[in-house]
Amino acid sequence: SVTQLDSKRHSHQVYLAETAQAMHDRKRDRTGHYAFLKTGRAFFKALARELTRKPRVHSVDSFVHFYRDQGKACPSTTTVYRYIDAGLLELDNMTLPKKLRRRIKGYKNAHKRKNKKIYGDSIELRPAAVNDRTGVGHWEGDLVKGIRLADEPALMTLTERYSRTEIIVKIPDYHAGTCLKALQDTIDDYGAKEFESITFDNGSEFAKLSEIVGTQIYFAHPYSPWERGTNENANGLLREFFPKGKSLRAVTLVEIQAVQSALNHRPRRILNYLRPCDYYRCMA
Repeated sequence: SVTQLDSKRHSHQVYLAETAQAMHDRKRDRTGHYAFLKTGRAFFKALARELTRKPRVHSVDSFVHFYRDQGKACPSTTTVYRYIDAGLLELDNMTLPKKLRRRIKGYKNAHKRKNKKIYGDSIELRPAAVNDRTGVGHWEGDLVKGIRLADEPALMTLTERYSRTEIIVKIPDYHAGTCLKALQDTIDDYGAKEFESITFDNGSEFAKLSEIVGTQIYFAHPYSPWERGTNENANGLLREFFPKGKSLRAVTLVEIQAVQSALNHRPRRILNYLRPCDYYRCMA
């Protein structure tokens, strides 16, 4: 509102919408939430570049902390998302990595099917040190499939429980013998000392893994993916690069190595924003 004088020289308040909006905009631009829109152009340019990189290393949250750790000012993760939702940045929600909604089968389904055979040592035999994540060397594994046909290629994924380090291996099909050979080759290539134990899903494709030499294999309970939650989460991240329903035949070793490197160099909140590759080296 503004003060006006009438013909009798009496003052009174008059509301002017345009003036009020201009005042509101000036106040908004001076507040912390919006100040970075004008002062943080370098940050937003760098953020857009990182989030559209192929393959993408950073999330919004990890890049905010990465940028801040260099001694540079930037808004909080929440504020960045607020800008994006309001349409104030060149990034939009369609540009951001998709949030996967994965329904994990619960105890009800597991109870109904509890008689399924376990192919080797049960997760119940796993030492407390593995469950407590007291050191590196204990892994979880599964397959990421493009098209769910046994003769289609798949990705064997191994996730280190302590550091979240990821190993990705392409296999030509997911028959039990193929999975056995791929895992044994991986253990031999990296060295058995890196693998104290690996816990796998109880799928039929892993039926021969008890024959593995060089590490201890455990099997989760049937239909209990939450028992391998670290690997399940990592596989969810992989779906950004290798979506369901799309064949993996054309995926090259170079592409797989690039994605593996991107995930291992992505700062993680659960690691206090350290990178899995650094976390692993510190503890190995």
